[in-house]
Amino acid sequence: MASQSHVNRPIITLKSTEGTGSTYTTRKNRRNTPDRLELLKFDPVLHRRVMFRETR
Repeated sequence: MASQSHVNRPIITLKSTEGTGSTYTTRKNRRNTPDRLELLKFDPVLHRRVMFRETR
């Protein structure tokens, strides 16, 4: 039987909150984290860590 992992773990895009246009792509489990994901990641334009939020 084929797995349904692509349904529960979609690919999402994380965009910088500082407005630099930097993005990251990752996968998330919808069952465990139904809200929008926010992660502290490195922004290569600003050369520091900033908050990245999930975009839809």
